[in-house]
Amino acid sequence: MIPVNITTQTTTVIRKQQGILGSVIFNKPLANGVVTIYDGVSASGTLIGTITFPATLLNAPAPFTYNVGFNKGLTIVTSGANQDITVTYGINEY
Repeated sequence: MIPVNITTQTTTVIRKQQGILGSVIFNKPLANGVVTIYDGVSASGTLIGTITFPATLLNAPAPFTYNVGFNKGLTIVTSGANQDITVTYGINEY
């Protein structure tokens, strides 16, 4: 798996081709943080998932493991708080 670290509220195109989303790891989870995951090269692709943290964090969350394929690309949108996350993905070669 290839890691990509994101530390600001931004839209990040991780990959512009098909691949496998491994996991989203929260290195520093913050209240009100939202991470939205798309299959595509923009925030208008097919929604893979949304992770939303409440205003009051009770426990530090574990990594969110997906292990799912994406076809058109992988885009991550972070909002609500400057989360420190690591996204892992793989390249499937045929």
